[in-house]
Amino acid sequence: MTIGRSKKVKYGSNELERDYGQLSFGKLLQAHRISEEISQSEMARKLKISRQKLNDFERGRRFPSLRMTADVAKALGEHTPTWISVVLEEMLRQEDLDFKVTLAS
Repeated sequence: MTIGRSKKVKYGSNELERDYGQLSFGKLLQAHRISEEISQSEMARKLKISRQKLNDFERGRRFPSLRMTADVAKALGEHTPTWISVVLEEMLRQEDLDFKVTLAS
């Protein structure tokens, strides 16, 4: 989230869930892209994926493998365990299993 042009507000996963609802990989990815003020095409190039694949991720039509999740987090300079735990929780929800995942590195 950008405030003005110079200040960035850091959100943790608890703050994101409080403000935007249950986290998903797509929501995190879209929030990051919007906070950086870049287009889907620019983000796709940065992640070395197609714009359509990025759009599918953002819309929740698909989610990445755990390896791709780690690569995305690294490319964005984000905390990898957080992003992987979000994807794991999303996979669990898809199976109607409501668990919280905590990873340690």
